[in-house]
Amino acid sequence: MRRFLLLYATQKGQAKAIAEEICEKAFAHGFSADLHCISESDKYDLKTETAPLVVVVSTTGTGDPPDTARKFVKAIQDKALPGDFFAHLRYGLLGLGDSEYTYFCNGGKIIDKRLQELGAQHFYDTGHADDCVGLELVVEPWIDGLWAALTKHFMASRGKEERNGALKMASNASQRMDPVKPDLLHIESQVELLRLDDPGRKDSEVREQNTVNRNQSSAPPAESESSLTHSIPPLSQASLNIPALPPEYLQVHLQESLGQEESQASVTSVDPTFQVPISKAVQLTTDDAIRTTLLVELDISKTDFSYQPGDAFNVICPNSDSEVQNLLQRLQLTDRREHCVVLKIKADTQKKEHLPKLQPRPYSCASSNLTHPGKLHFIFNIVEFLSNTTTEVLRKGVCTGWLATMVASKLYPDPRVSRAEGGKAPAPEISISPRTTNFFHLPSDPSTPIIMVGPGTGIAPFIGFLQHREKLQEQHPDGHFGAMWLFFGCRHKDRDYLFREELRHFHQRGILTHLKVSFSRDAPVGEEEAPVKYVQDNIRLHSEQVAKLLLHEHGCIYVCGDAKNMAKDVNDTLVEIISKEAGIEKLEAMKTLATLKEEKRYLQDIWS
Repeated sequence: MRRFLLLYATQKGQAKAIAEEICEKAFAHGFSADLHCISESDKYDLKTETAPLVVVVSTTGTGDPPDTARKFVKAIQDKALPGDFFAHLRYGLLGLGDSEYTYFCNGGKIIDKRLQELGAQHFYDTGHADDCVGLELVVEPWIDGLWAALTKHFMASRGKEERNGALKMASNASQRMDPVKPDLLHIESQVELLRLDDPGRKDSEVREQNTVNRNQSSAPPAESESSLTHSIPPLSQASLNIPALPPEYLQVHLQESLGQEESQASVTSVDPTFQVPISKAVQLTTDDAIRTTLLVELDISKTDFSYQPGDAFNVICPNSDSEVQNLLQRLQLTDRREHCVVLKIKADTQKKEHLPKLQPRPYSCASSNLTHPGKLHFIFNIVEFLSNTTTEVLRKGVCTGWLATMVASKLYPDPRVSRAEGGKAPAPEISISPRTTNFFHLPSDPSTPIIMVGPGTGIAPFIGFLQHREKLQEQHPDGHFGAMWLFFGCRHKDRDYLFREELRHFHQRGILTHLKVSFSRDAPVGEEEAPVKYVQDNIRLHSEQVAKLLLHEHGCIYVCGDAKNMAKDVNDTLVEIISKEAGIEKLEAMKTLATLKEEKRYLQDIWS
């Protein structure tokens, strides 16, 4: 059986699951996959490997290869390695990432680029799967095309070994070594199943073959009109029956509720979940601001939930009751509202490994437990948008709309309810769970200078940083503490300048040594100069100090906020500053910034 080496580098298990799926499917296609984690360097040796290599690599939130690949990446980045070190190696690579982040699929790109620099060649084009839209959109066709690519590789290798001298064979072998597009390979591997010019084949045979090909047991319905599950002549008379449904892999049915306790027990969570009361809510923006920003305080004093500044946590929110009711009416299931939906994945499917996950609603902690013991603060914008329907209706985001409803009693307390409850209304409660990623923290050495970049609600973790630093300086008045820069931005100085008084307090006390604020929508007044619009503009104005702090004082820079625009613009500005102040080319500046990321001195907590 034809063997290939299959390596995976995973952070949270997705790359491993996909590699295991490839391994399981290999046998059916006449291949044997030698599967290993990329960290298990004692179980494989690329220097002497003669079989083709297949690699599945994920990417961390900061754009780095996963932790399991660190040793491997360090080894292949050895500058002493010759340019033909992997000249014998033929490989295909599948990268996993999320386009919401600045460095999409960067883990796979780093390994891919270095392998080529060391002489390795593709036998199959690299795939980049995007978790933002669904990994399976790239993963499935990439895996489907892999088998034809491997077949071509082995045929070419065998042709070279035979050395029969035939010019045509040699030419074909050379061509087969070229990288092949996954979509073309998928078409080639399926073309033998298509027999469009076979007039003697009966329509019933065609339907039967389509059923077999799709692994479905039910025959098409007998309606006279075409549908998503049934074609009519002339399409139904062709061997290629269009449209073809994908294989069924989910089983769904409704079941009467067996009681609240049993129903809730069936809902499991990997992380511990805490039910906590909302103790306070404050509106941080004025009523005429474009976006409404709220601060919420949670009482965690009676739980085991713990955090430090820079951490994030998940808010578990339900669907809107009114929208659920509307959907049930449209589906004519109102009388089954209390039924449970039982969803099962068929035992023989492999699709479960990369089904798109329901994304949690993460929020940054906006407080320090030294300043607010037993409390947890976070802030959010109420997301509002026009619904895509025939009549324009202003809708709110699922989570932020629900949170706004939950905190309404704290923002606008009803005195009648308070009197009825003996002077105190019951506090609304929400469910939260911790997040496992804990890299966005203050330096362990408090003398390290830091730069914080956080426009809008991106300021949240930095409020926790400042509160924490203030308490540390009170506890250690003779201690040495590094400078703290904050670049903050908003639309209007008088409408959405979040934490304005708190920042002024930190600045006056010397906790925050440099406060630079930009207002993107305020016009200059009288003879005033036009205000700086964005945080990256302010960073550019202080390029000399920023470069000195990062390049000579071993400082750290933290960026929190919008991934698609702000974070990218800040990154480009930093490259520009390092290039200018250090007198180096842009490429070298990018490498310097990459080194800062590797040293955990350039940290990002960004979102879409």
